Amino acid sequence: MIGIFYGSSSGNTATLAKTIASKLGVAPENVFDVGRSSADMVAGYDTILLGSSTWGFGELQDDWYAFVEKLKLENLAGKRVALFGCGDSDSYPDTFCDAVGILHDELEGSGCEFVGAMAADGYSVTGSRAFAGGKVLGLIADDSDPNKTEGRMTAWIETLKNS
Repeated sequence: MIGIFYGSSSGNTATLAKTIASKLGVAPENVFDVGRSSADMVAGYDTILLGSSTWGFGELQDDWYAFVEKLKLENLAGKRVALFGCGDSDSYPDTFCDAVGILHDELEGSGCEFVGAMAADGYSVTGSRAFAGGKVLGLIADDSDPNKTEGRMTAWIETLKNS
């Protein structure tokens, strides 16, 4: 069972989370705003999708700070975790979608299994924390290149289904 948890200030990440849910057949009651949820809710899911936009100088969306600290205390061993986020590569090339990398780094020692990394092909920025080893750590929606989001989402969803 899939649970989707997101933080969104402007609504872009919320919209992306709901679109992902629709494409994966995840019911709306399994999509959660981390600002209105508790971390122990992840216990009921085998696969957890975590989404955040990036703010300031490469920071998590505000609601994530308290949530991720509590999430690290949960038993994530054996859970599959996939990451997604929104950013703007033209305006913030040095910190583009760093929030995805921050979530990855924060949960790296939790025992979860990260899924959904893809080749970084087609991105003009690959120096942010959202990229590692020639791959992007999850689905990245680039506000500077919105025409590629649908194709990237389709490829990411296929990656999730095949992992």
